[in-house]
Amino acid sequence: MISEVIPDAFAGERLDRVVAMMTGCSRSEASDALDAGEVTVDARVVTKPSTRVSVGQVVSIDHDPTRVTEPPIADPAIELRVVYEDDDVIVIDKPTGLVVHPGAGHEGSTLVHGLLARYPELVVDGDPVGGDPVRPGIVHRLDKGTSGLLVVARTESAHEDLVAQLASHSVDRHYLALVWGHLDTNLGTIDAPVGRSRRDPLKMTVTNEGRDARTHYEVRETFLEPQPTSLLMCRLETGRTHQIRVHLRSIGRPVVGDELYGGAKPLIPLGRPFLHAAELAFVHPATGETVEFVSPLAPDLVEILSRLS
Repeated sequence: MISEVIPDAFAGERLDRVVAMMTGCSRSEASDALDAGEVTVDARVVTKPSTRVSVGQVVSIDHDPTRVTEPPIADPAIELRVVYEDDDVIVIDKPTGLVVHPGAGHEGSTLVHGLLARYPELVVDGDPVGGDPVRPGIVHRLDKGTSGLLVVARTESAHEDLVAQLASHSVDRHYLALVWGHLDTNLGTIDAPVGRSRRDPLKMTVTNEGRDARTHYEVRETFLEPQPTSLLMCRLETGRTHQIRVHLRSIGRPVVGDELYGGAKPLIPLGRPFLHAAELAFVHPATGETVEFVSPLAPDLVEILSRLS
């Protein structure tokens, strides 16, 4: 269940819009949830989307409207770039454009569909690794437009171990990002909480009401033409949704090509954010040894760099 106390900023808003902002779902999905009797205001079921809310009221939603209810089906047509596999873990080099798991607007042709075709043991007798039928084996994810490395758990014990490592911030995840402009220092840390935007539920933002988030960065190279840009290596200490993109935008250095957060400009045409998960390291759940993987920069990003000077 998702519950929120209505703050001053939401006073007088329509209930369907409040549900959309709380969950990140569309207005139509919010209306469906209301119609199904899954939304309450002060413990009373409300089905009318146009109902206006007041400060201090408690809005609760039984289920996340963005969740996919039907489990994914194996699809061998989804090509996987497997960097490493053993009995416990799988390391994938994800191409840009591939969604990791089913969700609102992306119920088919995801990485999970391809994983199920190649590794059917991720779901045995209806029991998925990790317990989530929509995300069997998934312990972290990359945005659709982000390329690079992620690890998938092949067993329940491996899943528990990797989730614990992520929670303790012991998994090393390094991303290459090209940003607009030059930074004041070559090394830095952005420590700012990240949460969902109240103005646009599809966006995340830096907000005191968000969850703790820290991104460390190092400037690897700077360019002047066709406009000042910087190539950064970013290390995630936490893993919030859109964290690197939001953090870099917050210091006035949006990621090149990132349309959602103000980084898409015609001077450097790129149909996705210049963001690549280049390095991944973790303690192997079975052996206890640290394993490290590197992914070369995706070809479309290499092409962009070749144009800079």
